[in-house]
Amino acid sequence: MPMDQAWLLIAVPAVTFVLVALLNPVLPRRGDLIVVLALASVVLMGLGIIADFTGYFRGGLFTPEGANVFGFDWINIGQGLFVIQFDTYVDGITVVMISVVSIVALMVAVYSMSYMHGEPRYGWYFALLSLFATAMLALVLSGNLLLLYFAWEGVGLASFLLIGFYWERQSAAEAAKKAFITTRIGDVGLLIGIVLLWRQAGTFNIQEIINFAEAGGFSNTYLTVAMLFLFAGAVGKSAQFPLHVWLPDAMEGPTPVSALIHAATMVVAGVYLVARMMPVFDLVPVARDYVLYTGLVTAVMAATQGLVTSDIKRVLAFSTVSQLGFMFVALGLGNVTAAMFHLFTHAFFKALLFLGSGSVIHATHHQEVDQLGGLRHKMPITTATFIIGSMALAGVIPLAGFWSKDEILHAAMTDGPLPVYLLLAGSAVLTAIYTTRLVLLTFFGEPKDHHAYEHAHESPALITGPLVILATLATVSGFVVFSSVGRMLGFPGGIGEVVFTHEPHAFVFDIVFAGTAVASALAGIGIGIAYWKGDAMRAVRARQWAPELHALLVNRYYLDDLYQAVIDRVVLGLGNVVALFDKRVVNESGVDGGAQTVSWFGMRLKFLQTGRIPNYALAMAVGVVVLAVMALQSA
Repeated sequence: MPMDQAWLLIAVPAVTFVLVALLNPVLPRRGDLIVVLALASVVLMGLGIIADFTGYFRGGLFTPEGANVFGFDWINIGQGLFVIQFDTYVDGITVVMISVVSIVALMVAVYSMSYMHGEPRYGWYFALLSLFATAMLALVLSGNLLLLYFAWEGVGLASFLLIGFYWERQSAAEAAKKAFITTRIGDVGLLIGIVLLWRQAGTFNIQEIINFAEAGGFSNTYLTVAMLFLFAGAVGKSAQFPLHVWLPDAMEGPTPVSALIHAATMVVAGVYLVARMMPVFDLVPVARDYVLYTGLVTAVMAATQGLVTSDIKRVLAFSTVSQLGFMFVALGLGNVTAAMFHLFTHAFFKALLFLGSGSVIHATHHQEVDQLGGLRHKMPITTATFIIGSMALAGVIPLAGFWSKDEILHAAMTDGPLPVYLLLAGSAVLTAIYTTRLVLLTFFGEPKDHHAYEHAHESPALITGPLVILATLATVSGFVVFSSVGRMLGFPGGIGEVVFTHEPHAFVFDIVFAGTAVASALAGIGIGIAYWKGDAMRAVRARQWAPELHALLVNRYYLDDLYQAVIDRVVLGLGNVVALFDKRVVNESGVDGGAQTVSWFGMRLKFLQTGRIPNYALAMAVGVVVLAVMALQSA
């Protein structure tokens, strides 16, 4: 399939959304099979586009000569004065995103056929999956920033609807509103950044903006401000500090939604945006440093919170936030390859973990790890696949997470300050610790709730099938780092020779550095086993030894309380002042006051109208006299 037909990847789920949203009550199985078939066709078309993409490498460089672009004028005002195009653009970064979005979306749809069976809004749920896939594919295929922004908002809308799918539950409704409002803060910054870039460059086209910036078209200060505003959108959508607070609460949505939106696709939109605009970020070191240290703070904070969270899905949510921080650290160091590689592998093992947690919830109707335990005997497939995903997350060789995380740590060691590497390596150890804790408390030890344990059972094939497929991808997807594997797949080499912004580079295996990374992961696993095996008494004593620290982590560094206090005392206070001004000045003085003034004068002036002719004649005579006097004086 030619790259210039990539718009079909957007069109197919878009048509499916309209069809299922309108007709699901009369469609067989509420339209779920239609959605699954549509997403399967997207996967196949995506593979066709990737196959076409591999044929345009010459001398190690991607030279499509326009074959990767499709577009037409969508809005043209003033004969070219203001033009908005619908255009698609395919390159190495796009190929990674197409793979992730299409495969994970298909797995989630198949999984949902069983997991969501019997839900009263079953058809609407599948329609929303199509809407989300449409918006996300439009976002990653867009060749211009304005179309990207429209898709960005579409992704936010679909996320809001899916997080609040159980809208009758207060917690889900509040979580949806929190996600929507928090990400809107970043989206305002994104829109300002886009407008600033367009104002100087005169175009929304991403490649033209990059060329304009590299040619020196922007002043350094102007470009820095624009890119910082642009990055604000990435901070909100990818749940980076300080706008990360929405993602843990977004677990109120159905578990397959967590896998699709908050593990593999929507939350990496910010990573994709920064990677796409990296040639411009390279021109403004201040903005790139902001990306680096925002990612570092987020990675460390989220990793510490994963140690104390008891909800199985929220542990994975904090893990997602932390791993996104890893990706932003790589981007802050200018290493797009490492960031996109980790995005690629993370999508598969994190989707696996979320769907695995859904299998546990489906079987036990519990998601607090304090109420689980011993499930390996009842759920062998779920246990095995969950362990594979956990080991990939922890960075155990040879699973996918090891290779991609190793690339980021290596970039931090060679290209960044030593404290950055040390903090990031410490976060990697914490990741192995809380991942081990999660596995032990869920699948090993003695059951905490015997009633739930007795009724637990392995999930049906529509649930375990996607788990097995994702576990396979979580095992082998990391090998695309090797040149030989890349060439076997038809690419010119490994991922570093396909996804890059400056020049391709082949992966070099550093056995000493890799050994250190493996030792760190194993040390984290060992610490996790030591503290949470059996009755977890060491963990209990540690909690008792530092109750203030435990409370700090459980309460998420009190950031939610801080935001709530700001809303209650500042935002609502200012709102009351504005409301009072609107009432007293605008309404009562401006609107009502003007009307009442006219009414008062009308009431007084009406007494001048007596209806008697002599009075009117007298008034006319007086008027004539006054005018005559004025005329004489002027003469």
